[in-house]
Amino acid sequence: MKVRLHDAATVRHLALNPEMALGEAYMNGALTIQGDDLQTFMGLIVSNVRGAAANEVWWQKPVMRARTALRGLANVNLVERARGNVARHYDLSGRLYDLFLDNDRQYSCAYFRTPTETLEHAQANKKEHIARKLMIEPGMSVLDIGCGWGGMAVSLARDYGARVVGITLSEEQYAWATRRVENSGLADRVDIRLCDYRHIEGTFDRIVSVGMFEHVGLRHFDAYFRTIRDRLSPDGIALVHTIGWTGPAQGTNPWIDRYIFPGGYIPTVSEAMSAIEKTRLWATDIECWRLHYACTLRHWYDRFQKNADQVEAMYDDRFVRMWRFYLAACEQTFRHGPQAVFQFQLSRNIDAVPLTRDYIYERSDVRARPRTTGSQRPVLVSEGGRTTRPGAGNSSEFTLYKE
Repeated sequence: MKVRLHDAATVRHLALNPEMALGEAYMNGALTIQGDDLQTFMGLIVSNVRGAAANEVWWQKPVMRARTALRGLANVNLVERARGNVARHYDLSGRLYDLFLDNDRQYSCAYFRTPTETLEHAQANKKEHIARKLMIEPGMSVLDIGCGWGGMAVSLARDYGARVVGITLSEEQYAWATRRVENSGLADRVDIRLCDYRHIEGTFDRIVSVGMFEHVGLRHFDAYFRTIRDRLSPDGIALVHTIGWTGPAQGTNPWIDRYIFPGGYIPTVSEAMSAIEKTRLWATDIECWRLHYACTLRHWYDRFQKNADQVEAMYDDRFVRMWRFYLAACEQTFRHGPQAVFQFQLSRNIDAVPLTRDYIYERSDVRARPRTTGSQRPVLVSEGGRTTRPGAGNSSEFTLYKE
């Protein structure tokens, strides 16, 4: 593979600030790759960077130490700043996301039971897996923190009979999700709000937050998990799905911070758990997803590549190269670097979930099926054939079934 640097300034920039310089050089055309094989090139870069981490050149050491030491100050995501950071990424044209996401607009890690599954199937797996962990029953109230374009909220209401409040700071997502809810006939079950998580009121049986914790910022971790505890009913269950860093904590990649996710921060498990422990929440389950996001990103990258001409018509060639670099670099970091996805299942009570994890993997279908008659009350069918009726307040429009 041949890589060409087209000017001396790029060489100097790479020596002084390699993470920023590499992305900028590629997106500006100052660095070109034979055959434009960006995936292979980034795989080599990430693999070698991790292997050489213990042998940094002397002038890089103080830069990395300062970035790590100041990481808590770099992400001051107060409400107005958080809204601005979200707008820079999520308020891009909705057409852009249609060109590479699945048809449900799930912009987070999918769950691949086999590597050959389609993106649509894997994203449906993800939603089902989360619903099982939350033990959703008809009529339950659910708070979806960072609801995106409403896919999770709609699924929990339509397929499981829940009543969902979804919150987002993106005006584009809010408008799109609101229309989607109305068009789905779920306006009586799903309430989409343009709202910061720190401003939500009330209590909920379940709380779910998928792909939002990465935008909170280290210094706001305590407030985030305190909000979850305060908004969660005494016997409730919460689930936080987030990208996580599996190595020693360090500051955000400067190129990603400037061009893709301003104000973002990837937590280590220890950083997240430190904040969870302060709230006295139980971490009833912590699951690590390895390589699932690498598979997801490859689907996104391939779809983006296929539609690159349409993206260029919407923006320009520099934008296309910037987003290609973002998707490829992230995929290779999940394949060869210290990044994974973690799901934290949380509760206020020690016995909010069963003693074992069997309930997550039972193959019975626990979705709510629309009733054919209105004369019977909803019935919960358990694995052993024993039936129990949902508690007061549950909808009479749904029956749970198993096949």
